[in-house]
Amino acid sequence: MSLIKSKKRVADHGEVFTPPWLVDAMLDLVKDEAERIDSRFLEPACGSGNFLVRVLQRKLAAVEVKFGKSDFEKRHYSLYALMCTYGIELLPDNIAECRANMLDVLAEYLNIDETDEAYRAASYVLAQNLVHGDALTMRTDGGQPITFAEWGYLGKGKFQRRDFRLDVLTGSSAFSAEGTLFAHLGKHEIFTPIRTWPAMTLRDLAAAHDGTPQEAA
Repeated sequence: MSLIKSKKRVADHGEVFTPPWLVDAMLDLVKDEAERIDSRFLEPACGSGNFLVRVLQRKLAAVEVKFGKSDFEKRHYSLYALMCTYGIELLPDNIAECRANMLDVLAEYLNIDETDEAYRAASYVLAQNLVHGDALTMRTDGGQPITFAEWGYLGKGKFQRRDFRLDVLTGSSAFSAEGTLFAHLGKHEIFTPIRTWPAMTLRDLAAAHDGTPQEAA
C-alpha cells in the first residue's frame, strides 16, 4: 500500500500513513488495552483510520469471545467498542474515509447494512467521535471547541452520553500534577460535562442519525 496520497499533501500537511505492520507492532505494546472493549483510544491525527480500524478490530475480537453467542449482547457491545474510539483529522477527505472504514468494519462483523438500526446508530456515533478539526488548536473545522461524547453502556440495551470539551479534558495532567495549586481538587470539581443526555437505545441513536436527536437531560 502507498504511504502517501500525494507529494503536495506531504509538503503541505506532513501527511504520511502508518503501514499496517507498524500499527500492529505499536498496538502490541498496549495489547491488553487494545483488546479491552471499554478502553478509550484517541488518535489526534487519524487520517483514514489505520490505527482506529485495527483498534476496533481487536475490540470486536474481544466482543466475539465474550458475547458472540448472544446476538443482543454482541450488537450492543460491538457498538460500545466503537463508542470508545475517537479521532481528529484536519483533512476532510480523510475524516470521511475514516468514518466509512470504521463503519464498514462494524457492518461486516455484525452482517448489517443501512436498513439496520445498529448501522444507523453506528453512523451517528462516528459523526460524534471522529471530528473534522485540528488537534493542535483543539477546534473543529468551523472554529468551535472540539467536544467529545463520553459513552457508557448501562446494560439492557441502554447507553449513556456525556459531552466534554477536549481542551478541558487535556488539562487533567496540569490540574492533577503533584505539587500544583489544583492537586487537591477531585476530578469531579474540574471535569463537569457540558451536556448530559438521557439514556439512549439503538433506536434512539438511529433516530438521531435520521434527524431526530434526543433532548439533553
